[in-house]
Amino acid sequence: MIKISITDDHFVVLKGIETLFANEDNIQVISTNEDGKTTLDALKIEEPDVLFLDINLPDINGIELTKTITKLHPTVKIIALTNHEDVSFVKRMLDHGAYGYLLKNAHKHELLDAITTVLNGEKYLQKSIAKKILNQSLGNLENVALQPKLTRRETEVLQAIYEELTTQQISEKLFISPKTVEVHRMNLMSKLGAKNSVGIIKVAIQKQLL
Repeated sequence: MIKISITDDHFVVLKGIETLFANEDNIQVISTNEDGKTTLDALKIEEPDVLFLDINLPDINGIELTKTITKLHPTVKIIALTNHEDVSFVKRMLDHGAYGYLLKNAHKHELLDAITTVLNGEKYLQKSIAKKILNQSLGNLENVALQPKLTRRETEVLQAIYEELTTQQISEKLFISPKTVEVHRMNLMSKLGAKNSVGIIKVAIQKQLL
């Protein structure tokens, strides 16, 4: 028998999930809790195999609660069940010990798949969430591939432009001629696709070069 616990600050959600599992012969809901404290108290009495946990709770956020439960009850497999689609929430939950991540629009078969998967020691992500993470990863790779390669001196000139130094001031600071400063400035404009110093700074910030 697989023991399940559910933590959510909405009573209707708790009962709804509990009802979904009512006809499953191999699943038993051993506790439903509306906040972090009652969840921790319940875990002291009996540990579930799987805990479905919302991130928004009245007394502690689910991310911190996951961290605490993972330390105190390492055998409990936590699956986030939330409305938060942001990838940063997914990563933080997984980093703090959660085994799965589902949105509250998940179908029953996804909940059951998640239970089976995490009990096998594997991570489970709802397909829409997995797709978001993949797209973000591909986007990051694309950004890295498109990052302009700046020389050390160009980087120094870029920083000086960001500090709003004049050509003469940059020349004195870096011990190079004003003409050389302008050459580096032109190279920066070319590499960053900018038309002037303001554009250089704008693009550099967008590409996280500053």
